[in-house]
Amino acid sequence: MTSARRTLIDPESTPFYHIINRCVRRAFLCGEDELTGKSFEHRRGWIVDKVKALSTIFCIDICAYAVMNNHYHLVLKIDTNKAKSLSNKEVISRWSKITKGHAVATKYMNGESLIEGERLLLDGLLAEWHERLSSISWFMRCLNEEIARRANREDECKGAFWEGRFKSQALLDEQALLACMMYVDLNPIRAGIADTLQSSDFTSIQERIAELNSLDTNATNPPLPNTQANSRQPTGLESKLVDNSLKTLSKFDGSIHLATQSGVPFHFCDYLELIDWTGRAIRHDKRGFIDSTQPKLLSELGIAPDAWITSAKEFRRQYSGISGRWDAMCEFKKQHNSGKWCKGKACSNALHPSP
Repeated sequence: MTSARRTLIDPESTPFYHIINRCVRRAFLCGEDELTGKSFEHRRGWIVDKVKALSTIFCIDICAYAVMNNHYHLVLKIDTNKAKSLSNKEVISRWSKITKGHAVATKYMNGESLIEGERLLLDGLLAEWHERLSSISWFMRCLNEEIARRANREDECKGAFWEGRFKSQALLDEQALLACMMYVDLNPIRAGIADTLQSSDFTSIQERIAELNSLDTNATNPPLPNTQANSRQPTGLESKLVDNSLKTLSKFDGSIHLATQSGVPFHFCDYLELIDWTGRAIRHDKRGFIDSTQPKLLSELGIAPDAWITSAKEFRRQYSGISGRWDAMCEFKKQHNSGKWCKGKACSNALHPSP
């Protein structure tokens, strides 16, 4: 039985969410149809381009993404502070990029005077649009509707393109966010499609590494995938990434608490070290291999290497709609009246060892 979206997405509890959407039957999002020989690889770009475009309109940041053959993953962050700071004109301007807007809103933007009835109508529209601009449901609606229409036009057919509503997982803390981002970024390697992070096409980690490599190569101590960080202070090249980071991807700001950070709460060099180590451990040609050198983030969070590797392989199946510390997961369920049973107690305890 499906759950109401309000019981699954609550920005007050956490701004971070893992989103998954899958194609219906034999519909192809990407990849190549072995039956007909037709390639659909160009549709990967549709997804990435549309997600980036919508991110500039909505108050929603992209932490990670991976576009696979018949499904895609997103890790999104609702920017509540940005949403609260939007002026009335900004709300109208952003929403007008999605829909035709409204005649009353156009009059307001043109500086024309409004009668009392029009002002009341405008107030209602502004409240509705303001709420939608920080809604993952509306973000996904705008994304999926356009992709479905384009695919159906190209295939010269009608009907459902997506399997159903998108699935979401609330990520309640740093461990859950880190494990989920790692799971998403390593999708191609885990599936045997790619051997390295750089060859993991249409993933956020490939995009981040490409951006990093395009910066000043003469900077000292560049945080390459196999670099081990020895300090919490960012390197010169990492500082450039923070200052000139990809506008379409959420920044790594290095804060260790979700409540005090504005982006992804880790240093990028630490994340690169961990994902490179994890990718080597889960490669299909090296099953069971675990390097004896433990990455810094695992040590700081107190996560055992074997528990981490299992999470990197099976995160999506380990939990249902929530991931985090076990007591926080149970409280989330109780608070949103979405049942008493939670999936993933053993997995949660493995990622959140007792002090």
